[in-house]
Amino acid sequence: MNNSNYIITGNKIMTPDGIISGSLHIQDGKIKQISTQAIDIEDAVHIYSENMVVMPGVIDPHVHINEPGRTDWEGFYTATHAAAMGGITTVVDMPLNSLPVTTSVKNYELKCTATADKLWINVGLWGGVVPTNLHEIEELLQAGALGIKAFLTHSGIDEFPNTTEEDLIPVMEILKQHNKPLLVHAELDYPHDGIDLLAKHPTNYSAYLASRPKAWENDAIKLMIDLCRRTGTRVHIVHLSSAEALPMLINARKEGLPISVETGQHYLYFCAEQIPDGNTAYKCAPPIREKANNELLWDALKNGDIDFIATDHSPAPPEIKELESGNFQKAWGGIAGLQFALTSAWTAAKKRGFTLFDITKWLSENPAKFLSLENSKGKLVVGFDADIIIWDPEDTTLITPEIIQHKHKTSPFINETLFGKVYYTFVNGELAFSNGNFAQKPHGIIVKQ
Repeated sequence: MNNSNYIITGNKIMTPDGIISGSLHIQDGKIKQISTQAIDIEDAVHIYSENMVVMPGVIDPHVHINEPGRTDWEGFYTATHAAAMGGITTVVDMPLNSLPVTTSVKNYELKCTATADKLWINVGLWGGVVPTNLHEIEELLQAGALGIKAFLTHSGIDEFPNTTEEDLIPVMEILKQHNKPLLVHAELDYPHDGIDLLAKHPTNYSAYLASRPKAWENDAIKLMIDLCRRTGTRVHIVHLSSAEALPMLINARKEGLPISVETGQHYLYFCAEQIPDGNTAYKCAPPIREKANNELLWDALKNGDIDFIATDHSPAPPEIKELESGNFQKAWGGIAGLQFALTSAWTAAKKRGFTLFDITKWLSENPAKFLSLENSKGKLVVGFDADIIIWDPEDTTLITPEIIQHKHKTSPFINETLFGKVYYTFVNGELAFSNGNFAQKPHGIIVKQ
């Protein structure tokens, strides 16, 4: 039992009913009391947040931690340290790029074992579907996988091949019985001139962008809308980058289809026009697109047509990122940005006039709903888990390699000045991060349903 006892006092406590001035009491890992009056509990540790914001911890349902098997890329220890420093209290790890991939109960259990004594925050696990593991899906869900991830194009690693329409239909029927989502990397690849252009100009970002056109995303999303309509299964489109797909997604949701959508911080913060040739730190799939496209993603967030923001943190060693050669054709496609999930989203949102309530909705409340954790996480409510952060949204930080907690000190956010600095991160009622220091032992758990 968690017996820690804290009282947070301040004038910017973000409750569902508004920002209040008062106190919040944490005990036994839960929020015990929220009051506009001072709370005085004997033996409680008092934290005075003053003008800093007290809000629910960030929840990121889309990360690649790569352990076991590729811990030279990332691992639970480094990833959860980076997350805690960035105000994230829960992540959900994708079934790749660990080795083995999480496509069986045996591999799910291997990953759970690999987390031992390494979780400074909470971690859930997605299972994966490949053409050969239909017989494993039911047991993966029963073991605790929060849903199933599929690729419609090559995933980048041979251990996780893409699935077809025929593969997905029986999987979706199983998922429907469990009311769990099918998460889809939505690109359908086919030959076109942009691929030849990249082969001729491998260090040119515009050539890389042309090699993965919006049509690949649009066609894949059209297919998934059709499959959602046919099966009634929850479908989730991960890392949406093509704004051209938004009208059909909006219409599908109006039709009542159970489709949810996320986009990534990197699609909202960066735009293709500013990416230098040869800087492969920006390479991801789908690619970061043009400013006009990305502003439409902001409009969709504002209108509720995109549900939440997730990092798709997918780090790799510098040599695999081809940082020296600058070759976009060869480089691993993945953005290292977990530590900056809150501050990059807030910096870009603040510039556009969005509020802290918007950020809380996109980074905490809506991800909790998506994960069916809306009755325990994502809000500051009495009885909810004490996953809480205290941060100053007006403080700024210049991102340098020295402050990065990821295994590799590379990221497109290096040299960016971001608004927001996290001072305290509570996980299950315990301080995981406090004024630049990490807890001496982990307090995170594996999240299951």
